[in-house]
Amino acid sequence: MFTSESVTEGHPDKLCDQISDAIVDDYLRQDPCARIRTECAVSSAVVFIAARFSSTATVDLSRTARRVIEEVGYDEPDFNATACSILTIPKEQPLDQKSRFNERTLSEKALGRIAVRNQVTVFGFACDQTPALMPLPIWLAHNLSRQLSAVRLQGTLPYLMPDGRVQVGIEFKNRKPYRIYSVTVETSQKRARTPSMKRLYEDIVESVITPVFKTEEIRPDKRTRVFVNPDGPVVVGGPSHHSGLTGRKSAVDMYGEYARHSGKALSGKDPLRIDRVGAYVARFAAKNVVAAGLAPECEVTLSYALGLPRPVSLQVDTFGTGKIPDTEIGSLVKEHVDFRLAGILKEFNLRHLPSTHPGGFYQDLAAYGHVGRMDLDLPWERTDKAPLLSSE
Repeated sequence: MFTSESVTEGHPDKLCDQISDAIVDDYLRQDPCARIRTECAVSSAVVFIAARFSSTATVDLSRTARRVIEEVGYDEPDFNATACSILTIPKEQPLDQKSRFNERTLSEKALGRIAVRNQVTVFGFACDQTPALMPLPIWLAHNLSRQLSAVRLQGTLPYLMPDGRVQVGIEFKNRKPYRIYSVTVETSQKRARTPSMKRLYEDIVESVITPVFKTEEIRPDKRTRVFVNPDGPVVVGGPSHHSGLTGRKSAVDMYGEYARHSGKALSGKDPLRIDRVGAYVARFAAKNVVAAGLAPECEVTLSYALGLPRPVSLQVDTFGTGKIPDTEIGSLVKEHVDFRLAGILKEFNLRHLPSTHPGGFYQDLAAYGHVGRMDLDLPWERTDKAPLLSSE
């Protein structure tokens, strides 16, 4: 059995991720060559933002934060976009000339000279359990948390507040999902006794759980354990209830702990950070291997070292499911996927996407996962390399 968790966009950690990535969007929209690293923390009525940047852009950090808080839906007296105190500590640095290049116009030789500026080992994973080639537990958890948010925003359950979390437990047989063991939904509400716990349970089952599983092949059965706020009512929730911090939901951002991840924060970093974009290209490689039919499961591991343009090691593991040896799959992936930092920027257009998405590109990633998204057109979720891999 395996259990994965997802949280709504109103969870304090996710609120911080969205504020951090909204700031990244604002910088890159004005200056695609901007270097920006931002951290956010929230607590009752307080938002703290620390940002270090090198850019020609001008960004009002407080204004961006208030916009995100309003969009998420916090409007209670204890925490809202207008009345909360925002403390910002911006640290401007001289323009980083090494980063001010246009990868779209560089030659192959020039692309190969641009080195990473930090070191990390990242993991990409894909499997055939879902249409998005994601593990079923995190796939269902994200769908449930997204539906939990939708019924609040649509007014179906108007008494809900933005903060919520979901857990889904799946029984597996021979590495394949077999049945739904448990579903747990914890959601915040405006008033302690409105509605009653019985009514809340019935509403969540009817409006959240049932619609999500309606189109799923594996559904809850009579033995499935379903919990709704098992520890009692959560009133208001959010920063008034528990604090939040950027980067504290790495498992939720990736594969729900079903597969490995680097443990590094993804949000709040510009695309020159290899610990962010390396995770995206590793997912891209693994997904194309599965899409090509070379294996039903695949993990790609990349290790980057300071001062080098490409990974110092690339490993492929199909957990014994590969149709050809893992070493051969690794050779194919290395041949057809560009793992160089500048090559990733060019292939995915990562520094220019915020300017083509006025509502925010990186901010949209900060809730409901950076990978496996079928609601967004993410370049690392495409499977255009699959025909090349399968034809070899």
